[in-house]
Amino acid sequence: MGGGKGGGSWKVAYADFVTAMMAFFLLMWILNMTSKETKEGLAGYFSSDAAKMQSNNVSPVANNPFVQSTDKLDTRDFKITEVERSHYAIAQKLRQMLMADATPQSASGISADDVGVQLRVNSDIMYAPGSAELAPEGAKVLDDVIRILKEYNLYLVVRGHTDSGEPRNSIYPSNWELSGARAAAAVRYIITHGEIKPTRLRSIAYADTRPLEPNTSPDSRAKNRRVEFYFHRPEVMSYSVVY
Repeated sequence: MGGGKGGGSWKVAYADFVTAMMAFFLLMWILNMTSKETKEGLAGYFSSDAAKMQSNNVSPVANNPFVQSTDKLDTRDFKITEVERSHYAIAQKLRQMLMADATPQSASGISADDVGVQLRVNSDIMYAPGSAELAPEGAKVLDDVIRILKEYNLYLVVRGHTDSGEPRNSIYPSNWELSGARAAAAVRYIITHGEIKPTRLRSIAYADTRPLEPNTSPDSRAKNRRVEFYFHRPEVMSYSVVY
């Protein structure tokens, strides 16, 4: 009677307020349970300074929060799971190898998820344009990959990517053949030079279907020409996520 049509609007506003407060306290609880290393990694990721360095083409390896925190990780921390500890160790090892071999850091990157660790390398370092023949620098990268596979019980997926305008020829009439040949060449080198069991390896071609950036400039196309080495645990080999 006295409330009219709008008499219940305060109830909606109050419900929204309660929901927001619940979300806030849940966030505070999660942050309180999160380890210091994880907080530092998140802070680095959302830092405007980090974003600025990325835009200036500073090393994606050095700026990767996941890799940054490997220097500060105490592997005795009981809050870090065995999988997380292993991923940190692999990422740290990859970074050290890249720096030791003087691989241009602007053309490489390391990232991780809850399944595995990925090393990304620009194809221009590993292969000549329009070719799947390994360059000396590419062999050095693959030697590093072999060392990781020998040290850890990991499986590997090699993903070949091209940009939309790579030169075509009679051997590779499309980007599918080219990206597939590059991934296969990397796997073949790992098997023959590292004596790694073929059952631990997979290669896949993506052509230009998964660009990191729009193919609108020479710089963006160069970033899209890449080979990804995805290290993961044996038990997740059948997961579609590894591909």
